[in-house]
Amino acid sequence: MSWRGKLSQVVQELRIHCCQTSPASTVTRNFIQRNYADLKALNPTLPILIRECSGVQPRIWARYDNGVERSVALDGLTEQQIDALLEKIVKQPNLD
Repeated sequence: MSWRGKLSQVVQELRIHCCQTSPASTVTRNFIQRNYADLKALNPTLPILIRECSGVQPRIWARYDNGVERSVALDGLTEQQIDALLEKIVKQPNLD
């Protein structure tokens, strides 16, 4: 997956918000556990922040140049869909 190493060329910061215990965040937590180390190893200078808060809906935030931020809700997505969303961020930075 060559796009994973290009994440830091497109995004200035990546934040993932999820709840530590809610069923709605289960897939997001699993995705983080399985993919964080690989993403960080391929993008060592990219801040990848995991923010856990009780009751929060899972969401991914991407910060681009000049402070522009975009976010997408992760509720109801599979791990493969979250992975595809990150690939889309790299290949087509506009999340709208």
